[in-house]
Amino acid sequence: MDTQRLAGRKALITGAAQGMGAAIAKNWAAQGAAICVADINEEGIKEVAQEIRDAGGQATHFVLDVTNEEQAEAAVAHVVKEFGEINLLLNNAGVNKPTMFPDTPKENYDFIMNVNAWGKFNVMRAVSKQMIAQGKQEQPYKIINVGSIASRMSFDDIIPYSMAKHAVLALIRGGAKALAPHGITVNGYGPGVVRTEMWEQLDKDLVEIGKFEQPGQSMDSLAANMIELKRYSYPDDILGTAAYLASADSDYMTGQLIMIDGGMVYQ
Repeated sequence: MDTQRLAGRKALITGAAQGMGAAIAKNWAAQGAAICVADINEEGIKEVAQEIRDAGGQATHFVLDVTNEEQAEAAVAHVVKEFGEINLLLNNAGVNKPTMFPDTPKENYDFIMNVNAWGKFNVMRAVSKQMIAQGKQEQPYKIINVGSIASRMSFDDIIPYSMAKHAVLALIRGGAKALAPHGITVNGYGPGVVRTEMWEQLDKDLVEIGKFEQPGQSMDSLAANMIELKRYSYPDDILGTAAYLASADSDYMTGQLIMIDGGMVYQ
């Protein structure tokens, strides 16, 4: 691993208490980035930040509800206070709770759309305002919004989630156009079935609503029937693409959503 690949990058990572966010925070720190680990899970972010520091990296943490405007602005201010500036955002925080349409309650829709669509918009807005205020830099500022296979296709048991992840694609494309004049690129990646704490809970929820009969069946079924590489993924499968988008290697790229799904969706 190139321990200097991300040297000089000061990053805010949302949803970083566990799963993909935590894995990427540690990976980027190992490549030289200074990381603010942000999440509503205070215990989790403290642990991840300490692991980074114990490994010789630079990290701080901030308790952040991505749906709260004041907290988003405060998180950005915290990064600037700790690291002097912010030039990298991984907009990763997300939630899901499957329901079968048309029995989806409004509360489910509001919860999922609020975190996955508004939450990403809210944090990206706060971060981009700070980047603009800092002025253009030699290397572009980078905003990375985490999409999904659901940014490209929809499923009957997660319609609000699919709607929200389609919104993320719109945020990437529109944000790229709006922020390019300020030296800011906006891209994203779309994971498929990633074995994380979120997917473990999703798997239980799918059994509960009758979509599958046994725990683990959802991931095994998708791997067998929809994923060309015939296996689900782990956070380590995401690290290379996330680091590419954060590094100088992707400086001449904006407005793109890269799929990392083992071949579930062909663009």
